[in-house]
Amino acid sequence: MATILPNSEPKNEANSYISRFFKENKLGSLLNQANIRKEDGFSPVFLLQFIFSLVLHGKNLFRILDSDRVSDAPRKDAVHRFLNNPRYNWRKFLVLLSRNVIVTSLLSLVSSDRERVLIFDDSLYSRARSKTVELLARVHDHTTGQFVKGFRMLTLGWSDGNTFIPLAFSLLSSKQRKNRFQEINSKIDKRTVGYKRRQEALQKSTEAMFDLLDDVNPLQLCARTLLFDSWFAFPKVIKRVVSDYPLHVICMLKSMHRVYYTYEGEKYTLNQLYKKVRKKRGRAKILASVVVSLGLDDNGKDIQARIVFVRDRNRSKQWLALLSTNLDLPEEEVVRLYGKRWDIECFFKVAKSHLRLAKECQSRHYDALVAHTTIVFTRYIMLAISSREEKDPKTIGQLFYLCCDEMEDIRFAQAFMMIIDALKSTLSNEPVLSEEKVKSIIDELFDNLPQFLKKTFLGNEEFNAQAA
Repeated sequence: MATILPNSEPKNEANSYISRFFKENKLGSLLNQANIRKEDGFSPVFLLQFIFSLVLHGKNLFRILDSDRVSDAPRKDAVHRFLNNPRYNWRKFLVLLSRNVIVTSLLSLVSSDRERVLIFDDSLYSRARSKTVELLARVHDHTTGQFVKGFRMLTLGWSDGNTFIPLAFSLLSSKQRKNRFQEINSKIDKRTVGYKRRQEALQKSTEAMFDLLDDVNPLQLCARTLLFDSWFAFPKVIKRVVSDYPLHVICMLKSMHRVYYTYEGEKYTLNQLYKKVRKKRGRAKILASVVVSLGLDDNGKDIQARIVFVRDRNRSKQWLALLSTNLDLPEEEVVRLYGKRWDIECFFKVAKSHLRLAKECQSRHYDALVAHTTIVFTRYIMLAISSREEKDPKTIGQLFYLCCDEMEDIRFAQAFMMIIDALKSTLSNEPVLSEEKVKSIIDELFDNLPQFLKKTFLGNEEFNAQAA
């Protein structure tokens, strides 16, 4: 996008957040590995960087595509082909980028004794005003308790307690046909990765989460614990994670009348178990803990876990229950590690409030939604790395606005005034023109400007004074 820059030089571009991020992490190579390659016209790196930087310019994707004022912007068809291609493996691109950032930039910053965790959670991807979006469904919004149009965005992320990095995601529709407004596009080639993602979108979240885990390598990320909230805390899910992956589980539990835990040879619900165990005296934050059996896994191994009952600080007479499959962890450590799950909530807030998740892209193609969500996650990764490298403790939101300031450079009014000053300086060098004559020429130039430009350059107060 063309801008007028003071003393514009190539180094200005090289020093920007975006250019440095693309160059240091070799995004062109990662796109190629994910089968995102140039077919015709613009390169994928150019198109990615164009869409990537729009939110920092304060621009809307499809408005700028419909505009003819930006001369160096790609055409609408090129962007649509880039976003709608079902053969592009956007999940692989995001996993490769996240893994590269974690291994090269983050693991070396903290001690090997510090616990790194994987975090699962879902969030609403709202398309409330849409009707014909592919696989659009009625999904439950946890915050309001209502059903709305959209998707459930199941997300897997990595955290060391300071920096959160999204690893993979899946935009889930509904498994029940009656809850879906649109079905899969029949023209999609069933051999493509896009069709596989659509099939995954029809699964339950407790099934899709294992597809995401299969695409990452916890050992390479030095993660030994998986965190999730009570929406996924079923014994069957916990047993599968422990038996199939090199991970322990720490999760919140909710009381369900058909979920039982074996204690001293008897089966109890969570409420019954709390009444059974002995509580600590006084106002202790940790009320009790007990080791239970979750049952046998597919290999016939008995899976044991520790349940820690914690006092609810918002409701003094209520309690919360945390489960940990790592029996060696102290009770206080279980509570501390579960607190890292809040990082993914902060990520959802930034992605929706600042990075325009689910707002910028209004496409009806499922592939475009996946591609754009990946680009939003990539924006967050850039901000997260910048936040970690900054000497001053800045929030992700503060860094976002700093990037916007950098991309904005100077406004049109400032650029025009710079040109006028240069013209004035040039005319003053002419020996036949006096200073009063130069001033009268500039004043006459301003007098002939349209009213809306006068108001822009002179300001409201000065403009009103001249008009009076």
